[in-house]
Amino acid sequence: MVLVTLIGESQAKAGNRFYYLGPALECRECRFKNVCFNLEVGRMYEITELRDVHHECEMHEGGVRAVVVVKVPMRVCVERKYAIDGSKITFEHAKCSEVGCTNWSLCHPFFVKDGDKLSVVEILDNTECSVGEKRAIVRAE
Repeated sequence: MVLVTLIGESQAKAGNRFYYLGPALECRECRFKNVCFNLEVGRMYEITELRDVHHECEMHEGGVRAVVVVKVPMRVCVERKYAIDGSKITFEHAKCSEVGCTNWSLCHPFFVKDGDKLSVVEILDNTECSVGEKRAIVRAE
């Protein structure tokens, strides 16, 4: 399925990546809001194609352009038993308080909530956690 959204003209370049942070309050009356707000909050997207559609926009100097985007798989750390290429998992943050751990941000990704469904697309590495759990770093979407 092709995912089309609108992005500021100055950012509209194939290969550019961005995080979708959610709708701006100023956009709630815009007639194009459904096209701009069709992404998942907190996910990174990569622009794969530019479309020839341009619109004026109050939020973006120079207007916005229609672009085709794909989700960029994110790196997360999961229990090793769930690190199966192609599997669908229910993400759970690690139950530890070792904030200084090198894997902290992967075990506690900012925009992923407990219970979110993810698909493992690649297993990157096995890792030992500082509290002794067997964990693996994977790419998931």
